[in-house]
Amino acid sequence: MASLKDAAAIAGIGQTAFARHLPDSEKTLACRAILAALDDAGIDPSEVDGFASYTMEETDEVEVAKAIGAGDVTFFSKAGYGGGGSCATIAHLAGAIATGQASVGIAWRSRKRGSGPRPWKNTAVQLPAPAQWTRPFGLLRPADEIGMLARRYMHEYGATRDHLFNVALACRNRANQNPAAVMYERPLTREMYMTARWISEPLCLFDNCLETDGALACVIVSAERARDCRQKPVYVHSAAQGLPAQHHGMVNYWNDDPLTGPSWTAARQLWKTADFGPHDVDVAQIYDAFTPLIPLSLEGYGFCGRGEGAAFTEGGALEIGGRLPVNTGGGGVSEAYVHGFNLINEGVKQLRGSSTAQVPDAATCLVTAGEGVPTSAVLLRS
Repeated sequence: MASLKDAAAIAGIGQTAFARHLPDSEKTLACRAILAALDDAGIDPSEVDGFASYTMEETDEVEVAKAIGAGDVTFFSKAGYGGGGSCATIAHLAGAIATGQASVGIAWRSRKRGSGPRPWKNTAVQLPAPAQWTRPFGLLRPADEIGMLARRYMHEYGATRDHLFNVALACRNRANQNPAAVMYERPLTREMYMTARWISEPLCLFDNCLETDGALACVIVSAERARDCRQKPVYVHSAAQGLPAQHHGMVNYWNDDPLTGPSWTAARQLWKTADFGPHDVDVAQIYDAFTPLIPLSLEGYGFCGRGEGAAFTEGGALEIGGRLPVNTGGGGVSEAYVHGFNLINEGVKQLRGSSTAQVPDAATCLVTAGEGVPTSAVLLRS
C-alpha cells in the first residue's frame, strides 16, 4: 500500500442528470458519464486501458469499451457488496496505475434504481445464506436491517431522532444549493421530518436514500500525467477495503459488537498508510443510504469516540462551517442514490474548488462506501 500514496490522481469526472426516471438505458447512461469524464480530463477514449466497476453493475467493461472506442484493455476488476464497492473501484485503478498495469483507468456506476425493480422483490430464487437469517424473520429490505441497528444504537447510546434529523438536514441543505440534486430547492423542516411516514421504524421517509436513475464516472491516471490534464489533479492519497471477522451483512449478527461495523476495519488500514489523520480532514463524503450510517461511520473512521457519533451531529457540526462538513452535494438522501459514486465526484469537486457548497480552502477529503456491508474508503488530497 505504501506505493499507492499519491501515485495516482483523479483527472476527470462526469455524470448524467439524476431523476426518478430517465428514458435511456443503463449502458447509454454509463457511456455518457464516461465520455463526459474523459472530456473533463482532456483524454481521448482510445487511450483507456483500465476499467473498474461494481459486481452489481449491469453494464460490463467489454460492451462499454467497445461503445466508447477504447483501445486494448490491460486491467479490469469488479468490486462487490453494492454500495460498499464504490471507493474500491478507485483503489483498484490507483493500484493498477501505480504498478504499471494500466495508464488510463475508468471507474463508473450506472443505475436505473428509480425506474427499475428492487433487488429484494425476486422471491423465486433461493435466498443466499446470510439472508436466510434475516428475510424469514421480517427483515425484508436494507431499511429493515439498518432500522434494527439504529434502534440498538438509540438504546445503547441515547441517540434520538433529532440526531438523525441533523444528518438529513445537513444533506438536504447542501442539495438545496446543488442544481443537479434531485432535492434542489426543496427545503426540509423539522416538522416535515418528524411527521413523515415510517419506512422501517425508527427510520422515516427522510432517513432513507432516494430512488434514482443516473450514472457517474471518473478517470484515473498517474500523478505525473494528471498534472498535464485539463483539471486540477486530485490525488488518491490512501485507500482501503474492510471486511471484519465473522461479518454478517447489514446486521452484524456474529460480531462481538454489532455496532462496530466494517468501517472500523477499513479505517485502520486507511489511516495506517496516510500522512494525516481524521482531525486533518477538511470535508467528508460519508455514505448515507440511511442517516444512521453517518454517526456510525463518524465513530468508525475516528472523528469521535465510541457512542459519540450522534452527539457529534449537534450544533451544526455537519454543516458548512461546522466541525466536519459532510455530503456537500446532498449525498444519497438528497442529491441522488447511485450506490455512493456521487460522493466520489463531489469529493473531487471540493478539492478542485468547484463544489456548489464549497468548503473554504478544502485540501483533504474522506470518501466512504457503504457501512454495514464489506466496505471501502479513499482519502483524497489536492
